[in-house]
Order: sequence, then structure tokens, then C-alpha cells
Amino acid sequence: MTKPLITAADIMPMAEYAKIRRDHRKALVQVKKNRRLEVGPFATFHFENYDTMWAQIHEMLYIEKGGDEQLQGELESYNPLIPKGRELVATMLIEIEDEIKRARILATLGHIEDTISISFGAEKVMATPVDTAERTTPDGKTSAVHFLRFSMTDNQATQFKLPGTQVLLGIAHANYGHIAVMPESTRAELTKDLA
Repeated sequence: MTKPLITAADIMPMAEYAKIRRDHRKALVQVKKNRRLEVGPFATFHFENYDTMWAQIHEMLYIEKGGDEQLQGELESYNPLIPKGRELVATMLIEIEDEIKRARILATLGHIEDTISISFGAEKVMATPVDTAERTTPDGKTSAVHFLRFSMTDNQATQFKLPGTQVLLGIAHANYGHIAVMPESTRAELTKDLA
């Protein structure tokens, strides 16, 4: 398992980060490839960990140049997306390029986050939001970005980690019912998140 928390001591000076940025981003592409899963035509899940959040914080600091004043806010935003043991954490993006179509579809997907699960064997682990922010407006429109946690029992984590375990990631929303089989390479990569 990777570290469960990024601290200020883990952050490189931006001048040093600039020297490794290109190579680090290139190496991270391969890591992220095995931490990504599409479910249906519009939903993409990015399973986060220490490395993806370390990179995200560095990118935010590098681009926005906010220095130490910005750092605390980035740590508060991204540390909750690092798995803390018997859990997987994912960012779900609803990706629709056409702005009009995106608005129309998001208006039909209120509370989609309450219908997402990971299933394997006889187990079903429902997603819960990472944060307390309401992602659905009073008129039923959902956000295009959701931060989700899949908390497991010890037995569920043990079963998930067994090589060859078939894992399904599903969305059971009335207006978006889709399931994807998790590739073995993704399941194997995600076992690193489970202490």
C-alpha cells in the first residue's frame, strides 16, 4: 500500500519539479492507464492513489504558482482522495464534449452517485461520496465530476485481491444503467490500495 497522506515535506520545490516534470508525467500515463475504467458511453472512473494525487498537487502548484499559500488548500483538497486502507477511491467524470448535450444529459442523472457499485463474487460494495458537497441541484441536475469511496470489509478486500477475481463496476441509475468488467490488470493494480 502507498502512503495514506501527502504532507508539505513530500512536495518538491517547483524549480526541482520543473526538471523532472516531463519524464514524471510520461511515466504516470502508464500507471493511470491501469487505474482507469469506462462504464457506458459517458462515465469514466479514475482510481486515485498517493502517486496520482502527488502529481496533481504538483501540477496545480506548478501551473498556478501559488507557493506555500496555495499548498495547504491543495493538501486539503486532494488528501481525501488517497485510499486509507480497506478502500478504493475514484474520481468519476461524465464526459460529453457537446455542451448542449452534456447539460441535457446531466439534467437527467440526479443522484447518480447513489447507484454506483463494485461487485465481485457474492459481494457488492456501494460507492459513497468522499466529500459532503451536494452534487445534485434541486432541479435534479448532477455534476460532471464525482469523488467516490468504495469501503470494504477485511473479507471483501481479501476476496478482491485474489488473482483472477472477476470485478464489475456498475451504475444502476434509471437513466444510465451500465456495467463494465474490470480488466485483470486494473484489478491487480488496485489491490495495491488495499492494506
